[in-house]
Amino acid sequence: MDIEIPEDLREKMTRPRSFERFGTLENLLRTFRPGERLVLYCLTVALAASTLALLVGVNSAVSVIVPAAGGSLTEGIVGPPRFINPILAISQADEDLTQLVYSGLTRALPDGSVVPSMASNYEISKDGTTYTFTIRPDATFHDGTPVKASDVLFTVQAAQNPDIKSPRRADWEGVTVSSPDEQTVIFKLPHAYAPFLENTTLGILPKHLWSSVSSEEFPFNPLNTHPVGSGPYRVSSFKTDGTGAAESFTLTAFKQFPPRAPHLQKITFLFYPNEKALIKAMNAGEVDSMTNISPAGLASLKRTDSVIMHVPLPRVFGVFFNQGHSPALRDASVRAALSAAVDKNTLVEEILKGYGAVLNGPIPPGVLLNQSSAPNSSTANVAKDAYSEKARGILSRGGWIFDEKAKVWKKNKQTLSIALATADAPELSATANAIAEFWRASGVVVDVHIYPISEFNTNVIRPRSYDAVFFGEVVGRTLDLFAFWHSSQRNDPGLNLAMYANAKADSLLAQARATTDRRAREKLYGTFAAAVDKDQPAIFLYSPEFIYVVPKALEGIKLGALITPSERFLNVADWYTETEHVWDFFTEPI
Repeated sequence: MDIEIPEDLREKMTRPRSFERFGTLENLLRTFRPGERLVLYCLTVALAASTLALLVGVNSAVSVIVPAAGGSLTEGIVGPPRFINPILAISQADEDLTQLVYSGLTRALPDGSVVPSMASNYEISKDGTTYTFTIRPDATFHDGTPVKASDVLFTVQAAQNPDIKSPRRADWEGVTVSSPDEQTVIFKLPHAYAPFLENTTLGILPKHLWSSVSSEEFPFNPLNTHPVGSGPYRVSSFKTDGTGAAESFTLTAFKQFPPRAPHLQKITFLFYPNEKALIKAMNAGEVDSMTNISPAGLASLKRTDSVIMHVPLPRVFGVFFNQGHSPALRDASVRAALSAAVDKNTLVEEILKGYGAVLNGPIPPGVLLNQSSAPNSSTANVAKDAYSEKARGILSRGGWIFDEKAKVWKKNKQTLSIALATADAPELSATANAIAEFWRASGVVVDVHIYPISEFNTNVIRPRSYDAVFFGEVVGRTLDLFAFWHSSQRNDPGLNLAMYANAKADSLLAQARATTDRRAREKLYGTFAAAVDKDQPAIFLYSPEFIYVVPKALEGIKLGALITPSERFLNVADWYTETEHVWDFFTEPI
């Protein structure tokens, strides 16, 4: 069908287009003098710049900077991993990779709270003995297999198996685990135990890969170095040397990790034989970050693009007295004098290079809700000889007489002489020798015995064969002091190194571990700490700090009260190096 176009419309359609208005503008510009044209051009540029600035300002007003997916981190560690396995991990390398590769029913946060992870929720019975967990429907392992209740049962039962010899076995003694269906896990405790919830952060093993492995073969299975977990990162590649020891592991973000995948897309671990080699690699730019470095080692750090992060560790280092082994230590004045003679601030400054906190009791910093982190002002800025003078005064009032000729303290034909034992770790031996000098300045005869760590545990700690021992206690985030101070723990394998026995203290410790209300539990521990302060079974010296060297470009790190160095990764999903602008209608700002 033909359509006839009118003549006048056809003429307009075929007429060449003209730019009469632009031509008019051009003619007008020709009438401007050069100076007027320059002014017009400047005004035009200013108008364009103002418009652009206005648009940028409007965009900034309605947008925020948020973390973006991307970036990587290369971290150096001393020693290679052997067991990337939540129930076998022993070394720092083991624990670091296990923390990233595996996840449990719950996960701890830097603020000390415990929240659901592979579980969507949980319930605790009123009597505190039954914990019921519901597994989230989107929980999956790195190979795509769903996480089920049977995986949790398998993991806990493997940890409980004495033939596997798991370091986590003590956490699960007496606990019964069952599952009415594949989404529900029930733990039954023999009695209420407030810190139990933290045990459920144990990484979950995939039963479909491990169930055919015998107890004897468990430590030797390739899955220990080719792990499959459900954590925020999965192993994508690794390299070994000629002996089969790991040289590096590369981990990539697990996209299905709930509630979202990590921002940082890749973390590579490189392993070094010792601290000196690690610091050399850091200075050479081979690695971006390193941890567990001694305060003395930081003096060799030359990187200017790094930040040194440090937070208190919930650890208590002190001198623990064995009054049954040394008659002199049964005298309260002796214990008080030995405590008064020690300049704790000097120990922190000279041994820890300032990376530590002075302690005056059995509770480390960072674990109580309202605990002050301020330094101990009672011993700050005190003259060096004031400590020895105070100690001498305490001994004199306690009936001890200083023999100027023999240079010893005596009382009832008894000479004040102490043997101080510790292990051969650099900071332990340095501190023990410094303590001995403080005591000698007060006229106390002191012998320092330093043992290899294996001999120290076997021949000194376990048989309680010492007058006084300088050592450290790793106190958990939930502050369970039962193993360190209850009278039932005086003998091996208990950890009551001071051989402390006090009926009131025992009662307080038993009540505290069964009290689920955190404030009520901390009140009980406060009363307990007062009892210990009165009895003086130990000298509490310091709590060291965790040191982590990271690149300045790495953001989002939050370090709370860490139990182990691997817990620096508690909020690893929030770490980032890349950012983007997003309108705040769609997201929350950083």
